[in-house]
Amino acid sequence: MSPDVDLTALKPGARSFSRRLLALDGRLFEVAAERHWPGAERILPRLSRSANHGVLWFATAAAMAATRTPRARRAAVRGLASLTLASLTINTLGKRSVRRARPVLDPVPLGRQLKRQPITTSFPSGHSASAAAFATGVALESPAWGAAVAPVAFSVAMSRVYTGVHFPSDVLAGAALGAAAAFAVRGMVPGRAALVPPARPRVEAAALPDGAGLVVVANTAAGTADRVRALRAELPAAEVVECGPEDVAGELAKAAARARVLGVCGGDGTVNAAAAVALRHGLPLAVLPGGTLDHFARDLGVADARDLGRALRRGEAVRVDVGRFRSGRRHGVFLNTLSLGVYPELVKVREKWSPWIGGWPAGVLAASRVLRADRAPLEAEVAGRAHPLWLLFVGNGGYHRTGLAPDRRQDLADGMLDVRVVHGGRHPALRLLSAAAAGPLTRSPVHSAARLTRLDLAGVAPGTLLAYDGELTEVEGEVTLDKLREALTVYRPMP
Repeated sequence: MSPDVDLTALKPGARSFSRRLLALDGRLFEVAAERHWPGAERILPRLSRSANHGVLWFATAAAMAATRTPRARRAAVRGLASLTLASLTINTLGKRSVRRARPVLDPVPLGRQLKRQPITTSFPSGHSASAAAFATGVALESPAWGAAVAPVAFSVAMSRVYTGVHFPSDVLAGAALGAAAAFAVRGMVPGRAALVPPARPRVEAAALPDGAGLVVVANTAAGTADRVRALRAELPAAEVVECGPEDVAGELAKAAARARVLGVCGGDGTVNAAAAVALRHGLPLAVLPGGTLDHFARDLGVADARDLGRALRRGEAVRVDVGRFRSGRRHGVFLNTLSLGVYPELVKVREKWSPWIGGWPAGVLAASRVLRADRAPLEAEVAGRAHPLWLLFVGNGGYHRTGLAPDRRQDLADGMLDVRVVHGGRHPALRLLSAAAAGPLTRSPVHSAARLTRLDLAGVAPGTLLAYDGELTEVEGEVTLDKLREALTVYRPMP
């Protein structure tokens, strides 16, 4: 049986070679149709139907996301994005490029055939493309999840030949296109590993094969129960202290007195408190993300207990910079960001109302109140000159994104402060939006950006709010911002 393909556009030599390939393709189809596949008759046709319109893969992605692990969720999103690109490519280009007829069903046993036969052209296989795209996309983000999904994807692709709706070459071409779509998505949106700052400078740290010597303080308000259970499974000899937010500072101090390695599980504010304690006691820090955003852990490359467990067992660690602020008797450190101006005011209003109306409504209310102000909330002297400011943002290290919502850091030990300013004036909302759109690489009358090792402010009004890693404090008079170079040893898995 020779597949029906138009070869008239090819040269004689190419036509002869193509006929031989198509004849081989048809023969392989017949061999597959004649062969008995034990147990497949009850499974493969159903599996093939379940993959119609990507239903199987959307359900799989939902199941992965339901595990509530960041890596699984990222893998599910990347798998669906790859599937979408593959489907668009197949339906707009693939099916229209090669007008190939579907196989004749005569050699296929009736029990294998689909009740509803597809009416589109045969080359390439859309089901195979979607299966390969989803599985490859998932594997590029999480090899473990990719290994779990791959057998299902392979079975879906094989089911298209088994049920008689595609030739083997249709399936191979579809799978190749699907895998290429997944790599194209990765090129457009690099995976987490590509965005994590380089693991330097490396430092020798204690290897804890079973976790003995590690004391972890977990903030229960952050919803850390699942992650703590996972950590105990990874490092059974580790000591874990679970406490409410009001007891975190005290438990960290107690843990530091008996720990070989200080651990913390919670949001960025809890991690900040642990970093300050680790610095005072000269201890290495082990961070298990347990909050909503987990900026520091994310930039560090620690996604879950498995990452942290691997680093601790192997003694893999780096030194990172720590930002520092001082104002009179008030002082503190920050691992991520610090800000003065409109953002701390927004946080204050949001925290006041969120227990009563919820987080998102409180955020909207806070933004509307703060942005209605007729004057900049911050005035400060820089180099002897007074400046009204809507926002002063300072990052501990240079951030990747260019607007006012910096996303990822390229280096956790670059020795620099990433300083961004929105100057005072009328219409704060318009100024903030303009600054966010302009980015630091353009000359904007409302926005300035610089990389500094130190920033000195003077003339700050009493009661001015300063936000650092999600926490709030008040400053006044002179405020000094600088860096502690490579001051903190932190465990992180090496690439």
